[in-house]
Amino acid sequence: MKQVLLLRLSMVFVAFISINQVALADNDSAARAIAGVLVNLNHFPSDADKAVLMEVANDESNGQGFRAIARAVHNMQHAASAEDKELMGRIMAADQADPRAKALAEIVANFSHVPGDAAKATLQGML
Repeated sequence: MKQVLLLRLSMVFVAFISINQVALADNDSAARAIAGVLVNLNHFPSDADKAVLMEVANDESNGQGFRAIARAVHNMQHAASAEDKELMGRIMAADQADPRAKALAEIVANFSHVPGDAAKATLQGML
């Protein structure tokens, strides 16, 4: 009987661990923070913007996609690097990715010096 109970508890624990990235992620604040930086970004993030982005990137309560996007924006110099663009493509293609992460990844992948009008409208909607 104890073994059955232990097995059930183990299965519940494994299920919780499997979904905790989605269930516990603070994606709302991460999306707002990244959008707040991108909407006014001019060529590269300021030191203050970089500090905000690193907070998002280092906060394990944020989803992995948002953390990767924050790092990509942090490292941006006029445009995302080829490596970061590839990563943004993977986020956009991921079925389980948050729709806001997909939208942000697309904006980062296509960013060139400043966000375009369509990107700004999308970003404003996230603020």
